[in-house]
Amino acid sequence: MKTEKIILGIDPGTTIMGFGLIKVVGKKMEFLQLNELDLKKYTDHYLKLQKIFERTIELIDTHHPDEIAIEAPFFGKNVQSMLKLGRAQGVAMAAGLSREISITEYEPKKIKMAITGNGNASKEQVAKMLQQLLGIKTLPKNLDSTDGLAAAVCHFFNGGKPAKTKSYSGWDSFVKQNQDRVK
Repeated sequence: MKTEKIILGIDPGTTIMGFGLIKVVGKKMEFLQLNELDLKKYTDHYLKLQKIFERTIELIDTHHPDEIAIEAPFFGKNVQSMLKLGRAQGVAMAAGLSREISITEYEPKKIKMAITGNGNASKEQVAKMLQQLLGIKTLPKNLDSTDGLAAAVCHFFNGGKPAKTKSYSGWDSFVKQNQDRVK
């Protein structure tokens, strides 16, 4: 039985994609990295998706995560924004699935609840709690990277087996769980 694993957490976005990595040794987690992919300079939506895919593959090939935790898009008032977020999430998921890495989605409220105990916590509250939990010296200016890290920590707290979320171990698993989306 493997006692050590790496979890990649992703906060997908078409303006900024945040990500964080933790290492789990036994029952303890260690902070590895948090960063972001700034996509503001690109105006072509498809180029942004390509950059998300490439960066996710690069993270996977560099850090060899055993599992990926990804924040699910939340429904807002703007349908176009949600569609773009869903595409960004899908591209990041496709990168993980192409490397046969298990992927688990978490609702934003579930992530906030796991980190702070409050599903309506602010980004700042989540970042401060992560700073305390993981001993992070300084927080980044943009908090998208801490959102990605929060997804990884949420996954750790849930033992990698969350309730009422979808988890995929490869394309076959994705297709079986999404028959209604296959044509």
